Amino acid sequence: MDPESKKLLEETLQLAQENNKMLHSMRRSLRWSRIMSIMYWVLIIGISIGAFYFLQPYVDQVVKMYGSVSGALKNFQQ
Repeated sequence: MDPESKKLLEETLQLAQENNKMLHSMRRSLRWSRIMSIMYWVLIIGISIGAFYFLQPYVDQVVKMYGSVSGALKNFQQ
């Protein structure tokens, strides 16, 4: 093998190794991004369910009050 071909082959090998490192880094970054996105949505959904569980008694009281007020208005109109 002549020196020029050997030099080109070594440069190609070096570039391939650099590309491999970059691809592994990109894949690792994408994996962490997906994990963080999933954790974000689990947190949002969990907070929403917790807030609903916490606020449900108050919402029920407001609904009952609205029902009694609307019933009283119907009786008043009649």
